[in-house]
Amino acid sequence: MALDADLTGRSYDLKAPYDVSRIDIARFAAAVGEADPVHTDAAVARERGHRDVLAPVTFPIVVASGAMHQLLADPSVEIELRHLVHSAQRFESARAICAGDVLSARLTVESVRRAAGTNLIATRTEITDADGAHVCISHATLAHRSPDGTDG
Repeated sequence: MALDADLTGRSYDLKAPYDVSRIDIARFAAAVGEADPVHTDAAVARERGHRDVLAPVTFPIVVASGAMHQLLADPSVEIELRHLVHSAQRFESARAICAGDVLSARLTVESVRRAAGTNLIATRTEITDADGAHVCISHATLAHRSPDGTDG
């Protein structure tokens, strides 16, 4: 089943601002194998010129995924999670994320296209801080296979 082309241009916001904590950063750093103490020790982070513990460069996925969840939970989109693969991800960072940041996100569907029975959904998530300043853009591509395997 092809996804509705009208999905292009639709936007979804993070339900509530994300308060970045030291523990969130430490857990994420451990999960991705980042052992640099700049991610766990505020004194080291400050010594290196950051205002607090520094998030790894891929940390914005945590914030972007909240907005992505809004897209996936939208019943009008008809995405079945068991047929979904996160196929690509990249980030454009304007500044580092540190503990104490309060971040918001807005995901916009940039395109939907079909290839070999698979819907390819390209998204762009703009992440901003509490002052509305640009922090990062997260680009993701989702591949959603038709449940019946047809090119429908």
